[in-house]
Amino acid sequence: MPTRIKICGITRLEDARQAVGAGADALGMVFHAPSPRAVTPELAAEIVAGLPPFVSVVGLFVNADSRLIESVLSRVRLDYLQFHGDELPADCERYQIPYIKVARIRPGFDLVQYAVGYRRARALLVDAYVPGQPGGTGRVFDWAQLPDKLPLPLILSGGLTSKNVGLAIRTVKPWAVDVSSGVESAPGLKDAGKVLQFIQGVRNEDLRYA
Repeated sequence: MPTRIKICGITRLEDARQAVGAGADALGMVFHAPSPRAVTPELAAEIVAGLPPFVSVVGLFVNADSRLIESVLSRVRLDYLQFHGDELPADCERYQIPYIKVARIRPGFDLVQYAVGYRRARALLVDAYVPGQPGGTGRVFDWAQLPDKLPLPLILSGGLTSKNVGLAIRTVKPWAVDVSSGVESAPGLKDAGKVLQFIQGVRNEDLRYA
């Protein structure tokens, strides 16, 4: 199966269209005000309205109040919710929308047990653990810390770029890869050339096993 590709931290319609045109399967938008990549529901709705069909849209939240999430959902068509905080399984499941749970990897972290706790998630997204930062750090973690088998599909994130994504896929064999800062010219501003190179790097690796 080809490795799925998610371009995260989309803040502009032109970036979204370029990413889709280059071959991205999914786009992520951040609804967490402290993030430099945060978008308002109004802007997100405009971006989603301008997308072609068959592109998945993911909304990112960090320990968000349920009223915020419901407000976003009332205005923006989201295919998945992505939870980056300390949300419990019941918090993630209450909206009746497929969700992805993020796990920040650090020594001693039991990802298998974590996955069992979020067994209704569609996937686990693994990222580097940086104290006080829920994601988007651009840091690579030690992929050797990941178990060989998980009960959920794995989305690999954390410091991926066009230069290391091939090695990442060979090493981890994830269902999907997720990139944000690795394809930017500035936080929240995607570089079309970097996006294309990243996606080409993924597809070139996929061809090795075709």
